[in-house]
Amino acid sequence: MSEVDSKPDLTLTTSEGAEDKETMIPATMEKPTMEESGNPTEEKATVEQETDTLSTKTSDNIFSMFGGGPKKEKREEKEEDDGEPSGSLKAQRVEEEDEAPESPDVDFVPVVKLTKEVVTKTNEENEEQVFKMRAKLFKFDRDTREWKERGTGDVRLLKHQENQKTRLVMRRDKTLKVCANHYIVPDMTLSPNVGSDRSWVWNAAADVSEGEPEAQTLAIRFANSENANLFKDAFIKAQQENEKLFCQD
Repeated sequence: MSEVDSKPDLTLTTSEGAEDKETMIPATMEKPTMEESGNPTEEKATVEQETDTLSTKTSDNIFSMFGGGPKKEKREEKEEDDGEPSGSLKAQRVEEEDEAPESPDVDFVPVVKLTKEVVTKTNEENEEQVFKMRAKLFKFDRDTREWKERGTGDVRLLKHQENQKTRLVMRRDKTLKVCANHYIVPDMTLSPNVGSDRSWVWNAAADVSEGEPEAQTLAIRFANSENANLFKDAFIKAQQENEKLFCQD
C-alpha cells in the first residue's frame, strides 16, 4: 500500500454531497476544554468594557474637534497621616528654637552724673501770653522787591509782668526759631493785604528776630477772616496799652 493511500481523507462534504469547501483539520487537534476557553460570562464582560472604553474615546475626540475637551474626573486624594506635625506646629517649633535664652538683668551705672538740671531759657519766663493764633509770616525783601516766607507757627502777644509792655513773638514749627520779635509801638498800622480778607501788613521799625534791630515790612496770613480779625483786635488793644507806657518813659 502506497503512502498516498495510507493518509486519511480529510475532505468535508456538505449535506447534499457537493464539495463546496475543503478544510484541512489536523488529526491531532482537539476541542478546547472549559479551562482553556475560560468563562463565557467573563469574556462577555471584558468585551462590553472594551466597547465602553472605545465609545468614550470616540466622544472625547468629538468634543476636542469643537473646542471642548475630555471630561475630567474628580480625583479624591486622601491625605495620609505619616505622623508628621502640621504647618502651625512646625512654625511654633521653629519659633521656640529661634528664641534666644533670657539674659540676666544687668544694671548700667552712668559714667557722668548730672547734678543739676539744665534749663533752657527763652526770655519768656517773666511774660504772660495774652494771645495765640496759628499763622504764616512773610517778609518783604527790598533788594529783590519780593515777599519771602519767614515761617509757619504760632504768633503770640506776650505781656511782661514787671513793665507791662507787650511784644509780638513768633517761632517756626519744629525748630522753634524766632522769625518775628518786636514791641507793638503806637506808630504801627495794620493794613489789609490787597485782595485778601485774612492777612495784614505792617512796618516794624526795630525787629530783633535776627539778633540786631532791623526795620522790616511784615505780612501775616491766617486760616480765615475770623482769625484775622481776632488778631487785629488783640494787636490794637496791646498797641493802646503800650502807648501809655511808652509816653511815661
